[in-house]
Amino acid sequence: MRAGLSRAESVFQTLKQWIGEGTLPAGRRMREEDLAEMLGVSRTPVREALGRLEARGLVSPGADGLVVTELTRHQVMELYSARGILEGAAARLAAENASQSDIAAMEHLLELFSRNEGDAEAAARLNIAFHDAIYEAAHNGYIQRMLGELNDTLTLLPSTTFTVEGRPEAAIGEHRGVLSAIIARRPDDADRAARDHIANALKARLVLMFA
Repeated sequence: MRAGLSRAESVFQTLKQWIGEGTLPAGRRMREEDLAEMLGVSRTPVREALGRLEARGLVSPGADGLVVTELTRHQVMELYSARGILEGAAARLAAENASQSDIAAMEHLLELFSRNEGDAEAAARLNIAFHDAIYEAAHNGYIQRMLGELNDTLTLLPSTTFTVEGRPEAAIGEHRGVLSAIIARRPDDADRAARDHIANALKARLVLMFA
């Protein structure tokens, strides 16, 4: 169990992590009793966690009960379309609302991302941190919450797009474009740059999953 969290929250976070890591792969049946045994808890917090995972789209009804959701190509495209709109809105708001400390945090994370040398998993973690910093800089709790829930769905996607040749280098330039627009207080440009960034990420994702 995770320290500092309620039992139900800990179960939810652990199951979400296992789905993201592939420990619970797409199509895996999610039986309450099996998960409770794996986690060393009663079925009640597992049942609650499964309800939350289903509401987030991470598990869905199958022939024999709930299973880990497997996204189709169309669903992946829908997911990235929604993500592009929300990421654009966050970047726009960040250009309007970012404080100097927000900008410093984004600059620091971009520098770390730029210095990463070929470690795709590290690039993925730094990418998440950079995007989270933009959400913080937007200073809009509703946008931040919607993006948090949408990004949970990204845990269903295998691997990371930073394993696609040329994607890490391209992402550095795209991140710089978004941040430059935020620093210059150009909301329209920030919105456009963020949407373009997600569109390029989708292309890499489709190559990774369906090529």
